Amino acid sequence: MSKAKTNAMRILDQHKIPYEVIVYETQDNKIDGVSVAGKIGKDPKMVYKTLVLHGEKDRIYVFVIPVEAELNLKKAAKAAEEKKVELLPVGDIQKWTGYIRGGCSPVGMKKKYPTFIDRSASELERLVVSGGKIGMQIELGVEALKEVTGARFEEVIH
Repeated sequence: MSKAKTNAMRILDQHKIPYEVIVYETQDNKIDGVSVAGKIGKDPKMVYKTLVLHGEKDRIYVFVIPVEAELNLKKAAKAAEEKKVELLPVGDIQKWTGYIRGGCSPVGMKKKYPTFIDRSASELERLVVSGGKIGMQIELGVEALKEVTGARFEEVIH
């Protein structure tokens, strides 16, 4: 598998943020977060998935939550200061982020969207997120991710 730099990695490099690239096998098509955590030998509590939601007037929001968790839409809407938020349809993910489903990194999207990292991450030193393409994860410091994405910690899971 190619280790070509993704947009996420280029941005981390620009900000001189250290990270580790973790490549995993995708031929079995098991690219959900829990499967990926198992493939890369990491505790699922430190592997986070990136969810892209929209509020009113096509406002886009990014939520980074543990792979085993489920986003609480009410808590997410409150964090985003919206009446309600919904997951972006899969077909729209690339249009808004530049990434595809299963390879959506919170770093390096087309625009800098309001980003929320579940508060559980504040208890970790490092976490793993998508590296910007299927089959590639990046491990980096939680504070570094928060800083580079301009994220806030919020309680957004059930």
